[in-house]
Amino acid sequence: MSEAKKLFEGWIGTVAAALQTSVTRAMPQRRILLKQDATGDFAAIAISKQKGAALSQITLRLGQAPVLTEEWRAALRGSQLEIHMRADQVLFRTVDFPKQATDFLDGMVRAQIDRLTPWTADNAVYGMTAPTPAANERIALTLATTSRHAIQPLLDLASSLGAASVEGLIEPPDMEATTRPIRIFEKKLSRPETLATDIPRLLRLTLLGTGMATAATLVVSTYLGGVYDDQRQELQQRISQRRAALRIDQPGESASSLLARRKQTSPSCVIVLEEISRTLPDSTYVTELRIDADKMQIVGLTRNAPSLIRLLEQSPQFSRATFFAPTTRDRNDPGERFHIEARLKPHFEIRS
Repeated sequence: MSEAKKLFEGWIGTVAAALQTSVTRAMPQRRILLKQDATGDFAAIAISKQKGAALSQITLRLGQAPVLTEEWRAALRGSQLEIHMRADQVLFRTVDFPKQATDFLDGMVRAQIDRLTPWTADNAVYGMTAPTPAANERIALTLATTSRHAIQPLLDLASSLGAASVEGLIEPPDMEATTRPIRIFEKKLSRPETLATDIPRLLRLTLLGTGMATAATLVVSTYLGGVYDDQRQELQQRISQRRAALRIDQPGESASSLLARRKQTSPSCVIVLEEISRTLPDSTYVTELRIDADKMQIVGLTRNAPSLIRLLEQSPQFSRATFFAPTTRDRNDPGERFHIEARLKPHFEIRS
């Protein structure tokens, strides 16, 4: 009987939470824009239409208790916050995928997030633009990523203001008028407390309805579990097929032709070393350098690991720079330990 009672109470809590969410969405919420400037301060602007006097713009600071008027307290309580983050707080990467992967972009990006960024999938929050067609039957998109640790002060600020929800937005680089900001994160913070006691009480008065709904929920859960397994197997099969389709055999060449082509296209180690010393800042120290065919891997210490990707991409000697292992920071290290790999452009190119 105790297990049945716990199951019944759990179902009541779940249905109550769903009804509370529906009621909260139906209730009008004031939308507040928080835009961060170069000093780290936030300019708060009421951007939704609502009855009453217009609110003047105020300034908020992280780590400081806000001084608010009664009108602003009432506006922020239960509001929807939109925090526009600065571009230097987010790492942007332009990535491309086969056109056939359009329906599976979120899963494919999450599976490669530790290679595209310095963070693991569990420690990163990210968003992306809508995919656009690219050459060779591919699609391209812009990925914006930051760490969960970096957004925690923003969540704390939103909670201290009494907001009901908060979302972080960032404008992608070279943003056009038709391009929408990228949503980095979204989180529900609170819900009306008055409904927390009324809804469970009303649910307990409908015992017969709750029993039928519980049975229906179990049936639907079983059905959805089977559908999810089928979709996962189909997705794995499609990924395997796409990988096999991308393996294109190159036509054979003679031994002398291969040696001549390798001599003409192999990158010069001396030039690679010279370009690394010219590209990386003075605060960066390289402890390991590996060159394998047209790929280079470097390991070392720096103050700002994400900025190295941009510097290497700007160099004419390197391309497709990415992290091949997570960036770490040891207590005794003077900076972040990075692991970056990049493609080398040959110094002696074949001229047609």
